[in-house]
Amino acid sequence: MSGTTTVDAGVRTLVVRCPDWPLTALGVGPLQPALVLASGRVVAATPAAREAGVARGQRLREAQFRCPEVRVLERDDSREARRFEAVVAALQDVTPWLETWHPGSCSFGVKGPVRLSGGEANLVRRAARLASAALDDLVGSPAGHPGCGIGVADGRFAAGLAAGAADASGVDGGGAVVVPPGGVPAFLAPLSISVLERPALVDVLVRLGLDTLGAFAALPVADVVARFGAEGRDAHRLASGIDGWPPPPGPVPPDLAVSVAFDPPVERVDQAAFAARTLAEVLHGRLSDSGLACTLVLVEAETEHGERLARRWRDEGVLGPGAVADRVRWQLEGWLNGPPATRPTSGITTLVLTPDEVVPATGRQQGFWGGASAADERAARACIRVEGLMGPGSVRVPEWRGGRDPGECLALVPCVRRAGDGSDVSAPAVLAAADGPPWPGALPGPLPAAVHVDPVSVEVRDASGQMVAVDGRGVLSAPPHLLLSPPGPGGSVARGAGDRVVAWAGPWPLDERWWDPERRRRSARLQVVTADGAARLVVLEGGVWRVAATYD
Repeated sequence: MSGTTTVDAGVRTLVVRCPDWPLTALGVGPLQPALVLASGRVVAATPAAREAGVARGQRLREAQFRCPEVRVLERDDSREARRFEAVVAALQDVTPWLETWHPGSCSFGVKGPVRLSGGEANLVRRAARLASAALDDLVGSPAGHPGCGIGVADGRFAAGLAAGAADASGVDGGGAVVVPPGGVPAFLAPLSISVLERPALVDVLVRLGLDTLGAFAALPVADVVARFGAEGRDAHRLASGIDGWPPPPGPVPPDLAVSVAFDPPVERVDQAAFAARTLAEVLHGRLSDSGLACTLVLVEAETEHGERLARRWRDEGVLGPGAVADRVRWQLEGWLNGPPATRPTSGITTLVLTPDEVVPATGRQQGFWGGASAADERAARACIRVEGLMGPGSVRVPEWRGGRDPGECLALVPCVRRAGDGSDVSAPAVLAAADGPPWPGALPGPLPAAVHVDPVSVEVRDASGQMVAVDGRGVLSAPPHLLLSPPGPGGSVARGAGDRVVAWAGPWPLDERWWDPERRRRSARLQVVTADGAARLVVLEGGVWRVAATYD
């Protein structure tokens, strides 16, 4: 490989980005302290919440610590897609070649529209006016949403960052940042390396002292490729102001398009989305057989009355079958369940997927010892198919989160996630407790085999028959001797031989949310083993002992 890089400024692009779109779609104004949670992490926060220290990527516990009064909302993908369709439809007046990345963000090349608008400045004002008017209609007033950011630059990556900068600063009073032609390297140079959104790579670069895009771009490309491989090469191109993908070498072969006809027509999004999943798999297979990968897909839907909706969808990287299916669902959600004025009058009869831009497929690098096993891959494929039948987010797997309470250490997350190249991957395996940050006061491993949703009340008594208590310093009043069930209807207490405690450990006191008097929680946990060999975790809270979990 050559040690020099041919600079390709990229296509002049305009990006429209609606900040905090998950919150705007839910009708939450920017002045309310609120956040949207997905898979246990913050994906959007209002300006009021961000001022208190809430940031994207935080876990719920940390966000609530920084802003105890924050309102927590679950993400609603369908609502986001349905409401963003109005913004996309408004921008179609500027150009039909609009490319949607995901609900809340879209872009288009300015070469054609700039001629009809009389210059970039007029084009930016027109796009901002149309997008803002659509947002005003959605939420009812300009004060109910944070507006939109417009970014113009050479290439989608720089234009997207420019739109993000406009969100925060409102440059030129119009919420727009226009990077002059040829000025992308200078615009990118002072930005943090974290904007590459490659956590593993960014962590290494920061530890090497390369904390800005300019510092990373200054490295010789040959050295970057030798150390970081294909991922480093792509990141280096972006940091250097070169668009992520080179222009397609030629027209897309016409035989790659796939379609399905519905008889009778379908009127529900879930029915069409199920067919789209299968259709996306067929498209992915055709592309793979040709040694290609799709970076831009055209989704066309037609109804029984001849109504037609076509949208172009793009993502950072290539689009795998799951990513394509998601975009079909978003598009149909916004059309079939959108405003009555734009809703079709009949069911969908035809669905067509056409790869509009393809690149050579580079494949995926497996680990030195073969990566995931065949059984893991079969399980992941089975989960994907079940999710296609039951709907997005219906199949969940446990993921390590950390914490002091066994009921909070693991959380169920969607089993299907998107890799960096847009392909489907299963959720990561459950991590060991030692892999996370230290949790003072946490129970020692191993974790209990079963955590009870409805803990059973018990009595923990000492050798003299008195109830065991825990004082304010976390010290037991006496060693536990018996584990008894509570008195029955007649007042009797069952005292089998198996209830005798033969071993115990603890206690581990817990004092959580001490800063919030209404939600403060104090408890003490004790591990006990009875004569019948059963190991249990008992918790004292509010003066009552309960069996919270059991061990194998």
